[in-house]
Amino acid sequence: MKAARLITRNGARARAKDIGRVDVSEPASISAGIANRYATAIFDLAREGKAIKALETDIGALGDALAASADLGDLIRSPVYSRAQQAKAVGAVAAKLGLSETFANGLALMASKRRLFVLPQLLTALRARIAAEKGEVTADVHSAKALTKAQSEKLAKSLKATIGKTVIINATVDDTLIGGLVVKVGSKMIDTSIRSKLEALQNTMKEVG
Repeated sequence: MKAARLITRNGARARAKDIGRVDVSEPASISAGIANRYATAIFDLAREGKAIKALETDIGALGDALAASADLGDLIRSPVYSRAQQAKAVGAVAAKLGLSETFANGLALMASKRRLFVLPQLLTALRARIAAEKGEVTADVHSAKALTKAQSEKLAKSLKATIGKTVIINATVDDTLIGGLVVKVGSKMIDTSIRSKLEALQNTMKEVG
């Protein structure tokens, strides 16, 4: 089965056992590591099956569903749901959204391993792999308010002029920013948020005092 190959590929069963011992309270770096393993396996299967475009559609559909449904967010994060409950629910979501077999099988496997809590990181990792496959780069953008289509397009154009590659905007709202943007492309980060400016001002005032 394709779902089984997600484990045997890129890490073998021994590493899968290690993944299974990680608790949802583990640091973000460990969650990202788990997400990257699944992302690599799912992406490789989609590429072998010449289904990158379908995977891209899947990512958009599930990302929109996560953003729109608090219940779905609770389902993937809350430890009160059993493996069976998570598996049944994620299967229903996959069917409703019309997700591809490769992606649906990957989600089912994650549910069986209680790894659905890394879904946001998984989507980010998959977007990055697809962008790299297409010769693009992904910019993770955090803003105080949701960006309009015009703002996203303007930002993408500006970043392309600087980086020299087509930039895909992965936007997230962060209420703690007050205003401005935090943009991360690869290892580079541009912080124009008001929060950052206030912190810099506070540090300056401490030095003066």
